Amino acid sequence: MRLAINVDHVATLREARGEVEPDPVAAAQICELAGAERIVCHLREDRRHINDRDLRLLRETVKTRLDLEMAATEEIIRIAVETLPDLATLVPERRQELTTEGGLDVAAHKHYLRDVVKELQKNEIEVSLFVDPIARQIEAAHEIGADKIEIHTGAYARARTGREVSATLDEIRAAAQLAAELEMGVNAGHGLNYVNIKAIRQIPEIGEVSIGHAIIARAVFSGLENAVREMVALVR
Repeated sequence: MRLAINVDHVATLREARGEVEPDPVAAAQICELAGAERIVCHLREDRRHINDRDLRLLRETVKTRLDLEMAATEEIIRIAVETLPDLATLVPERRQELTTEGGLDVAAHKHYLRDVVKELQKNEIEVSLFVDPIARQIEAAHEIGADKIEIHTGAYARARTGREVSATLDEIRAAAQLAAELEMGVNAGHGLNYVNIKAIRQIPEIGEVSIGHAIIARAVFSGLENAVREMVALVR
């Protein structure tokens, strides 16, 4: 299992004061040196954290692989084609949300998303779709030609009782198995932390997890390099 680190939260700290520090590009370099195998950033339409400058410099400096989370809008698709990340992860996006609240409804937007997937792949960008662990969404992702899915683990991360944890884990396992049977790559992310990652890493079909907030929060107390190394050890 590979660890992909989302550096959006470093940019959020920067934007809170409208300053130039901390720099998410510098953070990405530290994450790679500490063992991260992927860097993730989300260029939102409102540029609330990561901005165009960050994306450009990340593309120039990331030595592993760069995953661009993005809404399937004309502007962001154009930027993706110009920037050429290694992976584009299509996500739903609402201006009012603090963070991505759910998976993409692929089944309801197959015709449009099929064209977006083809456009990105034509430019040699792998495409992943961020989906809830629901069979029809995964089947729709396969139908339109996506290379991978990223399973939304938010419900699992929010689960509090043993019954809820068990039920949401079963959904994630089933989703991962279905995607693997359809010969799609399987990533997972949203709300994962130093405790709940332990059950996720037991699901063999999941090849990569994307984690951001938990690592940056830990880094406030222990330093970014130490926080990354600790999560790398847990994931592996």
